Amino acid sequence: MGAMSLVGVRAWFVGLPPWRRRLALVVCGAAGALAMPPLYLFPLLIVAFVGLFWALDAAPGVRRAFAVGWWWGVGHYAVGLYWISAALLVDPQKFAWLIPFAVVGFSVGMALFPAMVGLCARLWRPTGPAAQLIWMAALWGAFEWVRSWAFTGFPWNLIGTIWAFSDAMIQPAAWIGTYGLGMITVLAATAPAIYGFSRRRRADRTVAFVAWLGLAALGLAGWLRLDLAHIRFFDGVHLRLVQPNIPQRLKWVRGLRNGHVLEQVAMSRRPPPPGTPPPTAVIWAETAVPYFLDGDPVVRAEVARAAPPGGVLITGAVRTAIGKDGKRRVWNSLEAIDRAGRIVATYDKTHLVPFGEYVPFRGILPIEKITAGQEDFSAGTGLRTLRMSGIPPVGPLICYEVIFPDRVTDPTDRPAWLLNITNDSWYGRTSGPYQHLVSARMRAVEEGLAMVRVANTGISAIIDPYGRVRHHLALGRAGVIDGRLPRGVGAVPLYARYGNAVVLAIFLAMVGVSGVLSRRVKV
Repeated sequence: MGAMSLVGVRAWFVGLPPWRRRLALVVCGAAGALAMPPLYLFPLLIVAFVGLFWALDAAPGVRRAFAVGWWWGVGHYAVGLYWISAALLVDPQKFAWLIPFAVVGFSVGMALFPAMVGLCARLWRPTGPAAQLIWMAALWGAFEWVRSWAFTGFPWNLIGTIWAFSDAMIQPAAWIGTYGLGMITVLAATAPAIYGFSRRRRADRTVAFVAWLGLAALGLAGWLRLDLAHIRFFDGVHLRLVQPNIPQRLKWVRGLRNGHVLEQVAMSRRPPPPGTPPPTAVIWAETAVPYFLDGDPVVRAEVARAAPPGGVLITGAVRTAIGKDGKRRVWNSLEAIDRAGRIVATYDKTHLVPFGEYVPFRGILPIEKITAGQEDFSAGTGLRTLRMSGIPPVGPLICYEVIFPDRVTDPTDRPAWLLNITNDSWYGRTSGPYQHLVSARMRAVEEGLAMVRVANTGISAIIDPYGRVRHHLALGRAGVIDGRLPRGVGAVPLYARYGNAVVLAIFLAMVGVSGVLSRRVKV
């Protein structure tokens, strides 16, 4: 599409009647969601952010700019996160009625973040399209970071994840994190908006060119990083990942639970393929054992049969104990068991899912959590590095704890690899499990550590420290993965070393450039 035609498209877009403009913004936001995993329709991201930028530029005030971002966000999150409705269909008699409230309500709430981008874009409005473009891209990265902790945090589908179809393009996350990669991506995707203005200064065209050149340079640097990569493996460490593919609606059925455990024990004890060493550690998924292992020696002895000689079985289970206050507490935990049936390591999930593992404002809201059991789960004490026989020190992560950049390792005790156990059967054959896998890949790149992911129904995988999937089991399949454990990269990556301070530096640099360009236009 040529420059002159973009001028006409912009004039048509900003001249739409109010209700049509809102609908167009919803469509633009939805188009941006289609650029996310697993579709990766990247050109639609350009449509999404060009439309958002033009609408913000034409908004007459702060309130209208807030509304522009909000309508865009409703479309973006309704399409990108539709899969949350699948969890409510596991027990449809109880929860199906909540689907419209959950999808609409969640989208409306998440839309507050792009709405705040719009508001801040007008609280300080640099002069000239180029300065405004850089400012909006910087704000986008800032509010993705805010989204990681506001209202307990949910940094799902960060813009930087759209590059996960290319191993080379996700490598910059090792230096600037997924947030930084997202800011550069938004800048490049929005740059064509410059050509919708009939009056374009040389600086405007230069910024657009530099944005595209910068993104291309990141891709080239990522390609070189992979070209120079040399994967090494831990000597004598062989993992077996067990994916039983148990449907969520059957997982906690009383008459079937024992069979589920026995099935996983049998899968764990299968002889390895010819030429493959026996495992030194066997890993099961989140809540793979539907019993209280710490209080049931009979079940624990049965489960221990899955542990290899001299090694451990690592499994998800629910743990319970009586606190000093005399009250019973329950944790969603990872427990390691040796061949003798002893629990040798435990990690309790720290970042719990609202409404999934506990009900916020339980005294006010008349609803139950969607996971089994009446009691809310308690949060663990924080990220830990576990040490056990047969494997190097590991950083455990349960379920969506893996989606939080810069918050996946114990900062005082860096692990040698990362383990994410999860149960994505809640989300069926939707885009949710694919997006969750991409989050795990991004954390591997950021931290420079191998990521092992074990999911009940998939997608289980061994991911190297460059975010490449070396072995995987597809969604909806039962089976095992036998594989070696990759070592981390030689030097700790820049992002793993300095965390979001790197992102802050990029944000400040972009704000500074925006300010300089704005002043030059005024002069």
